[in-house]
Amino acid sequence: MQIHSAIADLRTALKNRGRVVFVPTMGNLHAGHISLMEQARAHGDTVVASIFVNRLQFGPNEDFDKYPRTFQADCDKLATAGVDVLFAPTEADLYPEPQEYTVEPPAIQNILDGEFRPGHFRGVATVVLKLFNIVQPQAAVFGKKDYQQLMVIRNMTRQLALPITIVGGETVRAEDGLALSSRNGYLSTADRAEAPRLYRLLQEIRTRIQAGETKHTDLEKMATAELNRAGWQTDYVAVRQQSDLSPPSGANAPLVVLAASRLGSTRLIDNIEI
Repeated sequence: MQIHSAIADLRTALKNRGRVVFVPTMGNLHAGHISLMEQARAHGDTVVASIFVNRLQFGPNEDFDKYPRTFQADCDKLATAGVDVLFAPTEADLYPEPQEYTVEPPAIQNILDGEFRPGHFRGVATVVLKLFNIVQPQAAVFGKKDYQQLMVIRNMTRQLALPITIVGGETVRAEDGLALSSRNGYLSTADRAEAPRLYRLLQEIRTRIQAGETKHTDLEKMATAELNRAGWQTDYVAVRQQSDLSPPSGANAPLVVLAASRLGSTRLIDNIEI
């Protein structure tokens, strides 16, 4: 596996490499990330991953400074997974001057996770567009666990007419159902045992909607109340349309239920399509 930090070196390395598939990450890789790398192989000739902890998408009171950085272990996992090229820029490589030009997503950036993380999706869209311009892939893979992020990137790619196919990778879970996340390492032993409750509640909501229940607000309140009784601090549980994350408006519209809740000091997000 080749590793490059300089943009010019990466571009040189990717000349005449056929169809390039890109998987951007912030490192501290787990089986969910590796699954995305394996899926990427089916969509092209050369798999490129990136590792970059993007300061622009972190709020002033979030965990940028303590976000786990495990570069050597990440490199070993990527090489084992058959990744061809790793782009691992420093901040000086990617932001050699203040990033004054940014991507401003539409109203979707202010709902759900965006309501609780102002500016987050601006930072995500900006760095992803910049990485797309650097790597120039024909396809890119993003995990469905970050469902709203996937929607923002997919819509940006379409509206800006970028020649890139966006592939949504399925969420990888632990045996007890907890969605794998780089932030799961923050959980205490007791919190880790409690954490699967979030997925169980999403499953319950899906089952009840599939059985014909249409009072989505009641289901959202039920799940929120149960989480909070168990010691969570819940930002939202929301049943939305898959197409645009708006509240359900049609009887046959495909739905997704999304949730974000804090357990101890760790904020967990998850979703399940219906």
